[in-house]
Amino acid sequence: MRAMPRARVRSRRRPWASAVAATLLMTVIPTALGAVGALPVAPAAADSVGLPVVTSVLAEDDNCVSVSSEKAKAEPWTLRALGATRSRPLSQGAGTTVAVVDTGVATEAPALSGRVTALGAAGEDCVGHGTFAAGLIAARPGDDGGPAGLAPQARILAVRGTDERGGTTAGQVADAIRQAADEGVSVIYVAVALDSGKSQLTDAVEYASDKDALVVAPVAPDALPRNTEPAPWYWPAAAPGVLAVMDYGPDGGRPTNAPLVSGADLAAPGDAVVSIGPKGSGHFIGSGSSFAAAHVAGAAAQVRARYPELKAAEVSRRLTEAAYPASPPRLDPYAALTAVLTDAKGATPQPERAVVPPPPATEPRTRALVVAAVGGGLVLLVAAGAVVIPRGRARNWRPAGS
Repeated sequence: MRAMPRARVRSRRRPWASAVAATLLMTVIPTALGAVGALPVAPAAADSVGLPVVTSVLAEDDNCVSVSSEKAKAEPWTLRALGATRSRPLSQGAGTTVAVVDTGVATEAPALSGRVTALGAAGEDCVGHGTFAAGLIAARPGDDGGPAGLAPQARILAVRGTDERGGTTAGQVADAIRQAADEGVSVIYVAVALDSGKSQLTDAVEYASDKDALVVAPVAPDALPRNTEPAPWYWPAAAPGVLAVMDYGPDGGRPTNAPLVSGADLAAPGDAVVSIGPKGSGHFIGSGSSFAAAHVAGAAAQVRARYPELKAAEVSRRLTEAAYPASPPRLDPYAALTAVLTDAKGATPQPERAVVPPPPATEPRTRALVVAAVGGGLVLLVAAGAVVIPRGRARNWRPAGS
């Protein structure tokens, strides 16, 4: 299978992504009754802060990502949009493990300290993408109010689904999904979206589903090679059983030049997203559907922790059916944790059959007529007797005219 290109990658984001203002980081998206996806208002003014950008693939002449010396000054807009302060008291993912199939997850990342298990060399992350995504899933909140994961008590299983610099093939991703499933994880987050490998990745997803692992993946790549049109479908997102995720930004819309692909099951914040890096306590910024998928993976860990009896397919249904109604529906972790869903179906009303009383019996009617006739005859006889007898006595019963 062909590898994803490393060089000449066209950014899918706005020109200011490399030095986004803190106004975006602190945008508050108002919600109606706690639902995500209501129309945003203009962000409040704030001091600007520049953050280094995390990418999914390193160019040939790029070095491994360095330590960030910058930190976000406030809670990112993404956590406000997702209502994290409402959902975390209900579930923080305790007892669940999320596999991160990506560039690796640095075991030394402070916000994930003590909760990362790595398969093979996946404990090192030269690119930084895997650690960034893992932070969106399970980073521990800091004292400075910066970025944190939706499920900060969940554990992370790092599984390398790419080479050291982020290039990958369908075979690598399929093998990583199977390895993660064999470890008994609750959720498998896959960072990549490939335009080939349908058979391999569909089989791998089916293997994971049979082991009750929910696979979450971006519906499209974060960036496309220059002069390349989006493919109709990307894998593994298009495979049956995968929760396919699309991104949206602080203004509620999708960024310019974002790959337009249909088939997403959910949308989640993915533009101007802030998270952690492989080393140090500094922060990075990134954009793409892969980070939207990481938010969904974190919410899935919350649901699996709160409802451990649910199967993977039931968790997927809860996330999608409780989502804010839009096209596609927008992730609402609080609703997913609290909604009352039922499989019971109402019975189809059946009209009652008309009951026609039976015809009256003829025998009682005949008897009544006979009795009435006899009675009437007796009355007539008595009346006649009352007239005839006195007159007969008066005439000594002689015929008339005699």
